[in-house]
Amino acid sequence: MPDDVKNRDESGAETSFGFARVSQNARQGLVNEVFSKVASRYDLMNDLMSGGLHRLWKADLITALAPPESGAPFALIDVAGGTGDIATRFLDAAGSGATATICDISKEMMDEGRKRAEARGIGRDRLTFVQGNAEDLPFEAGQFDAYTIAFGIRNVTRIDAALAEAYRVLKPGSRFLCLEFSNVEMPLLDRLYDAYSFNAIPALGHLVAGDAQSYRYLVESIRRFPDQERFAQMIKDAGFERVRYRNLTGGIAAIHSGWRL
Repeated sequence: MPDDVKNRDESGAETSFGFARVSQNARQGLVNEVFSKVASRYDLMNDLMSGGLHRLWKADLITALAPPESGAPFALIDVAGGTGDIATRFLDAAGSGATATICDISKEMMDEGRKRAEARGIGRDRLTFVQGNAEDLPFEAGQFDAYTIAFGIRNVTRIDAALAEAYRVLKPGSRFLCLEFSNVEMPLLDRLYDAYSFNAIPALGHLVAGDAQSYRYLVESIRRFPDQERFAQMIKDAGFERVRYRNLTGGIAAIHSGWRL
């Protein structure tokens, strides 16, 4: 069967998978395959790819969220957060009444997260794992006090659907926060970043994880993601108010926020 036929669903709708064009129906399976391959080395590769900067960016995300330090109930949903990096940081910063739910489509990523949570003695009464798609979350409306997603939304096939689901599951007065790679806005840094991304990162993926192709996709997916202003408008279109963003490291990453009022 020709590639142009294989890469279409019955409606003919296509989307990007990195720089390739694939059918919308096929894309999620391809993304799942990437993360099943890289799960065991995912956070190590984040350290190597970002020079450890992802840790500072995630700390900024938790600071922006400002978890309550009291014992009052506060429920976070962390979407596409399988390894638990954001959720455990949140629980470390929050009071005893805080709980976190990780929802990820990748079983392999959540398996890594469960191992880490058990090693740290984090009980199921505070941290739970639920397999699910960001575009169709398996939760009732108005269930959570905050929604976070870090380096995950660019891997969603229909970003608008994921944002609508974020809005649906949040309580009125709750906050949406997204940490994602973005559009570098500093002259010269953008060229250096491109050279590093397309050459060094796939090579690191090959050396450390034995998988250059998955990391080539991850680099390409960053370039396909909407820039800061376009993504901010998508968040507004989903119904969120007081939408803002803040660039990190010259725009290599950005934190977007909005309120479900």
